[in-house]
Amino acid sequence: MGKRKRLAAEARKEAMKSTAIARWNDIPTSPRKMRIVADTIRGKSVEQALSLLKFNPKHASKKLEQVLLSAMYNWKLKNEGLRAEDSELFVKTVFIDEGRTLKRFQPAPQGRAYRIRKRSNHITMIVDSKIPKAIPAVEEAVVEEAPTATETKAAAKTKATKAPKAAAKPAKKAAEKKPATKTTKKK
Repeated sequence: MGKRKRLAAEARKEAMKSTAIARWNDIPTSPRKMRIVADTIRGKSVEQALSLLKFNPKHASKKLEQVLLSAMYNWKLKNEGLRAEDSELFVKTVFIDEGRTLKRFQPAPQGRAYRIRKRSNHITMIVDSKIPKAIPAVEEAVVEEAPTATETKAAAKTKATKAPKAAAKPAKKAAEKKPATKTTKKK
């Protein structure tokens, strides 16, 4: 694997650390009917989306509610020690893909048959936090390395005293390196 692909893969993995995904395949509901409900919760906070799904009379809302709960639990597993309520979780993306279609026949008059398509769909839901995940170990290291006021004053004094000496040394070396000019004797 090349360097560019490896770096891109690492960036994707890092971005997916804070997000949680839940999928449910082959749900026996038409994708068109499911998308109507999915559009109502896209981009909403998790609490608001759960309340919208709970009181929605459509059949698809029960399935989406189960997937949303699963995504929340997946987020909790990925981010142990953090509370979902404090993290401002929201529904980042929801998409409904078409699943397999079962083709059946229904008897029709005069010996004919009508085709029935029993459609299914796949739900994919991604839940993310609006608050970026802070790394406590890095913050502590930065605090420990910060110099105090007296240390900065002492460092400034030492730099001020060393600066003229450092500037004088190259001038002396440059003068020493100049070759002596040859003088010719006149007769």
